Amino acid sequence: MKNIIEELYYGNLHPEEHIVPSNPEYRPLTRKISALMEEAKQRFSEDDFKTLEEILDLNGESSSMVASEAFVQGFRMGALVMLKVFWGEGIGGLGK
Repeated sequence: MKNIIEELYYGNLHPEEHIVPSNPEYRPLTRKISALMEEAKQRFSEDDFKTLEEILDLNGESSSMVASEAFVQGFRMGALVMLKVFWGEGIGGLGK
């Protein structure tokens, strides 16, 4: 891997592409979602199913925004911890 700062500069870092939850409930949950979506596709009218897909797409976008903000906040908190480790007391944002 190149220098991480160069990778960041060139936009080559995409951590979201490598995330696979390690929770053992994740895969059964996604299988259940897929099965229910298939069932809905069979039972709903075409227009109703398109509406459901649109709702799920919007929910996915919303979840992505929350995940992005959580990543940024986690990164900031990690950076503050590093500052606290290197420079000790007097670094704001972490309390005493």
